[in-house]
Amino acid sequence: MFRFIHSSDLHLGKRFGNFSGDLPSRLREARHAVIGRLAQHAREQSAATILLAGDVFDTETPASDVRRQALTEMAHHAPIRWVILPGNHDSLQATQLWTTLGAEAPDNIILAVEPRPIELAADVVLLPAPCTTRRPGRDLTEWMDSEATPEGTIRLGLAHGAIQSFSEEAVASDVIAPDRARRAGLAYLALGDWHGAMEVGPRTRYSGTPEPDRFKHDHPGEASLVSIAGPSALPEVTPLATAGFAWRTLKLHVLDGEDPASALQALLPEARLRRQTLARVMATGRSRLPARAALTRAIESATPDFSFLELDEAGLVTECEVEDLDRIDRAGALREAANALLAEAGDESRSATERETARAALARLYSYAQVVAS
Repeated sequence: MFRFIHSSDLHLGKRFGNFSGDLPSRLREARHAVIGRLAQHAREQSAATILLAGDVFDTETPASDVRRQALTEMAHHAPIRWVILPGNHDSLQATQLWTTLGAEAPDNIILAVEPRPIELAADVVLLPAPCTTRRPGRDLTEWMDSEATPEGTIRLGLAHGAIQSFSEEAVASDVIAPDRARRAGLAYLALGDWHGAMEVGPRTRYSGTPEPDRFKHDHPGEASLVSIAGPSALPEVTPLATAGFAWRTLKLHVLDGEDPASALQALLPEARLRRQTLARVMATGRSRLPARAALTRAIESATPDFSFLELDEAGLVTECEVEDLDRIDRAGALREAANALLAEAGDESRSATERETARAALARLYSYAQVVAS
């Protein structure tokens, strides 16, 4: 039985410039902490090797502290062995990076920078396909088909990139052959690039990122524990929880007459989990101005509990009655503005985006008027 951990896409040093305050630094630190969590899983599961299928670093020029501290942490967990594959974010085109890593890497780190066999154990060989550039434009795993190994050898593949339509950057398709494991006689093909864990076939998987960095996948961060009994045996794959932060998309469907604030509270995670949660509430349905304003207030009230919380109202249609406008103002400039926005919101000659913009502006005006009145 050969047992190892398959992970990828650590993206160490990612800046998270779309967030403010101390959140970017907290998210960066969580990515570094993944190294320790992977090592702990390896010890607990008696796995001596961790395969990192590309994009260990977020850029081809990671800061020296990001690089050095990552190597130091990996060295600390010896004799666990780390195999690092160049991905599209940290490809071999960054010659300075890989030269420096070659000089600094401790003995328990293997840099898989050439398409040649690497012996991991007796009768276990790794066939890596390092990314030569950010977009190689060809199947870098093709060489595995013709690479001979002794009979009875467990052949493992390690690669990074798109397979079928799965690509984080949505520019490449059908780059890695979906049946590469069969063609090359691989017991297991460990893939990176897709940030959500995915089984392509019984012998081919994306591990997903161990620490999510976006709302796209709505999947907890994890790695894969892989156990293989022999060259022809199917691998046993067990997910391992690794994430420090949860990224969640919460779908809130609002019905006219319902209290959206109560419905929101039912969706939100328990209070003690919120500090480590980034959440996006996707509101759909129909509501009148008072309910929409109540939802906005509920979001604002809950926001300090979370690392990040935002409301997406693009799918929420706002309906308005005359008495709702009266709560804004019965006359004067505010009422004229409210009337104009209501007219735009119902103008079928305008695009759906323009009408929704007018509805959202009317809802904000309503909320503002209520704050002033109170």
